[in-house]
Amino acid sequence: MNIGALEEQYKLELMSLYGSGEAKWLFSLAAERVLNLSRNKLMMMKDQEISFINLQKLLSILNDLQIGKPIQHILEEAHFYGLIFKVNENVLIPRPETEELVEWIISVCSSQTNVDDFKILDIGTGSGCIPVTLKKYLPNARIFTLDVSPEAIKVAKQNALQVGVEIDFITANILTFQYEEKFDVIVSNPPYIRDLEKGEMHDNVLLHEPHLALFVRDENPLIFYRAIADFAKTNLKPKGQLYFEINEYLGEETIEMLKDKGFVNIDLRKDMQGKDRMLRAMI
Repeated sequence: MNIGALEEQYKLELMSLYGSGEAKWLFSLAAERVLNLSRNKLMMMKDQEISFINLQKLLSILNDLQIGKPIQHILEEAHFYGLIFKVNENVLIPRPETEELVEWIISVCSSQTNVDDFKILDIGTGSGCIPVTLKKYLPNARIFTLDVSPEAIKVAKQNALQVGVEIDFITANILTFQYEEKFDVIVSNPPYIRDLEKGEMHDNVLLHEPHLALFVRDENPLIFYRAIADFAKTNLKPKGQLYFEINEYLGEETIEMLKDKGFVNIDLRKDMQGKDRMLRAMI
């Protein structure tokens, strides 16, 4: 079988799950990894025959995709802000909207990190995509990151080592965590999807990504935001900044909660899809 024929097979067998365009993208990711070819070369070499061993690898990936396993978990890597991160079933797959949050922090803080002892705390590290990227692009800052999951911390440490940055890792639950350090910036992408929203989610997320990092109870959807805001009130330096990725349906509720706790200069931003997705507040 040649490259072009296998691409058509991917599209045919995955179209009902992902659509034609995404099925083609999934094939290109799989083929790039297995055949060690760039996307441009794949397009120019569709008549090239695939060896038996590589064909079996690509068909195995296709089988995994058909049962809803995310391509990032199959390949055990995800791209984020120009970097490659190891991912597995213990961490969320990094999303483009989180890249937008990181871009916002970098753009604001790039001129501020030249001061001595500039510290950033990320809460809910997961794969480490936020703290590792911030350290890569804000090298003068000292970056701390926290997660309740030892398995997530393990993955994040591997990613820090792979990218070549030093991070201070903390295993703790933010609902009970206390700390003496003071920070210039606190950032978090905590669990924020309500149980009632599960029906809007694709099965490959529901079945393969950690629910601990995704879901909150309907009756208390801001539980982590309140805990982080309380922590930030104590642990942010004067004029410190708090950044959140948020539930698109709970922007106003999150703003009101922060106002009630004394935060000011609250800035709500939309993501590239026009959804209320991130905010910044100051104390």
